[in-house]
Amino acid sequence: MPKFESSTSAAQPIALNRVLSAKSVVVVGASSDPRSFGGFVLRNLEQFGFPGAIHLVSRGSTEINGRACVATIDALPLGLDLAVLAIPEAGVLDAVRQLGQRQVAAAVLFASGYAEAGEEGAAKQAALAREATACGVTLIGPNCMGFTNFAQKLPVTFEPLSPPHISAASRACFGGGIAVVAQSGFMAATLRDAFLGRGLPMSNVFSTGNEAGVTLEDVLAYDIDDPQTRVVAVYAEQIRRPALFLQLSVRARAAGKPVVMLMPGKSERARAAAQSHTGALAGDHAIASRQLRRAGVVLVDSLDELFDVSAILLRYPAPPSGGTAFMTGSGAMKNLALDFADAIGLALPALTPATTQVLTEKLPSFAVAENPLDYTTIGVRQPGLVGEILETMLSDEGVGSLVLAIPAGPEMAQRDKAEHMLPVLARASKPALLVVTGDANPLQPFFMEAIQASGVPFFRSADRALRALRQVCAFAESRHDAAREQAQTQVTDGGAIQALPSPVPASGVYPEFQGKAWLAQIGIVIPPGALAVTAADAVAVATRIGYPVVLKAQASDLPHKSDAGGVIVNLKDAAALRAGFDMLHANIAKHRPGLALDGVLVEAMGAPGLELVIGAKRDPDWGVVLLVGLGGIWIEALKDVRLIPADLPEDAIVAELGRLKAAVVLNGIRGAQAVDLRAIARVVHQLGCQMLANPQIAEIDINPLIAYPQGHPSFGATPVLALDALVVVKTPSPA
Repeated sequence: MPKFESSTSAAQPIALNRVLSAKSVVVVGASSDPRSFGGFVLRNLEQFGFPGAIHLVSRGSTEINGRACVATIDALPLGLDLAVLAIPEAGVLDAVRQLGQRQVAAAVLFASGYAEAGEEGAAKQAALAREATACGVTLIGPNCMGFTNFAQKLPVTFEPLSPPHISAASRACFGGGIAVVAQSGFMAATLRDAFLGRGLPMSNVFSTGNEAGVTLEDVLAYDIDDPQTRVVAVYAEQIRRPALFLQLSVRARAAGKPVVMLMPGKSERARAAAQSHTGALAGDHAIASRQLRRAGVVLVDSLDELFDVSAILLRYPAPPSGGTAFMTGSGAMKNLALDFADAIGLALPALTPATTQVLTEKLPSFAVAENPLDYTTIGVRQPGLVGEILETMLSDEGVGSLVLAIPAGPEMAQRDKAEHMLPVLARASKPALLVVTGDANPLQPFFMEAIQASGVPFFRSADRALRALRQVCAFAESRHDAAREQAQTQVTDGGAIQALPSPVPASGVYPEFQGKAWLAQIGIVIPPGALAVTAADAVAVATRIGYPVVLKAQASDLPHKSDAGGVIVNLKDAAALRAGFDMLHANIAKHRPGLALDGVLVEAMGAPGLELVIGAKRDPDWGVVLLVGLGGIWIEALKDVRLIPADLPEDAIVAELGRLKAAVVLNGIRGAQAVDLRAIARVVHQLGCQMLANPQIAEIDINPLIAYPQGHPSFGATPVLALDALVVVKTPSPA
């Protein structure tokens, strides 16, 4: 299992079985006004045929819809399962206290005016949460739209609902439904409507709102254990308990229940405290995304993808790894698919020779047996042959999924598709998608009924289908990677855990000479050199290590030396060194007047090689991630980096290096030799081991790390060289 680290408590989730399977519900604030919140909740319960007991608390009515009302909460029987508070915020705190006295297990709170309204509202919400905890009432909300458990006929939301009508044939295709959990009520309703509009079964929809009590994690824990749930679709703006969410995500993957998640926030500003390339590129959202994907979460980029990917994984929760096959009867559509798949990074693999041979025998002589496949117009006269071609494509061992993109055509053509193509797609053990082009052009009712009954994921846009499959293929690959990692035997370790230099600088930032000395202790090669205070000291160091040398100003408060003219390179003799020493001090006096230096680091110049950046960052919520990519000026220009889990084995790190856009450079280009990927992976692995073992380290940035070909002579046995390094540790918070 992945080793996720977080300072956030991973406390056990709240058990929601009683809440989501409530046998008794009380509506506090019931009203005879059918358009009131209380009126909508009562209508929903009656419309769904809720089989449990319904109680009503109303100050203005003694009876609603033939149901008796009581005037106050203290007139209710003891031990009810669930209360719905359809009342203004001003009365909520007293109501929760009274519910606790009547031993009501949980309460849904619609009212707003809490944490979403600023500091005063946040204080009210904190007081409400304390009161609910003290009273033993599980609080759902505030500022939420409640939830609906379709299997239990329990709709406790103020949005008017009608029971969904999902055909028995559709239900039989899936063996379960989609659960939705969202912090936004709007998103919860949007997702519910999208899935039901496609005729897909649902288990429950849950809006958590401000999460003063029940959080996303609690609902996810319920859904993992819920036999009615097959896929969980999540909309989250904030994960309040990251460690618990990650643990639950791993458990969901083990249970075969995909978690598909949309999490906005990519464009938020990086934290002002980021002092390095690693800190800037591994921002909060990027770190959270890396850890979530490692735990098996399918992170999507849009609402459309959240709809589409959830729908595909409902039908195929354990997709095989492999690329996508694309079939169509149009050369134009084939070309568009080629361009679009290339643009989004979706692999359309070459077919095996065996598949190509079978297709050649079935296709007209002028057709090309390849992927994507244009099977020409044979479907007009021989629709059954298209079904055979589909089976041939699906049987290819390199194909993990398939898209069939076809026009609707007249009624006869739609019958042909329903009879000869749809059944093949429905039998597929791999994700097999049907795209009927023509946008909103209506289809024959019998065709639509056949599509829904088949359970085949259905699209009107080839672009949306391919985008969704890109996510599904990535999920399949992540499942494969997780299984491979568990099977791997780690043959190297990060060496002995090394104590950090003492004392810790007040800023938490070690000057380079101290940071690099620590790197040398953990086995990372650095250039020979030493700290000099005077020009004479510098000449003595250079004489010992040999020219040419580089001079670097050293101070804890000077993490970016070059910006202040604090780096002088390629000094070839003593005279040049003395002049460079004076120039460096003049530059510092000009750009950072008053800054006291610890000294000047004199180092031997390293041989030219491929510049990389290697880094590690500890996020206070999400734990440690590592970063690797092209360094030097390229990191600013290309930002081509990979975020890597801190406990990844070396073999897996080598695989991650191969996923860089610059992998072609690492492997040698235009006559250049390939660099030693294993040596790079060993450095990354060493940093991960040290970060996991020493929670005091906040950030490490090696830029550049020079990589050489295997066997290249450097200052050490390993063909990598750390030319510059920044080590940052956590400092005590001010009192």
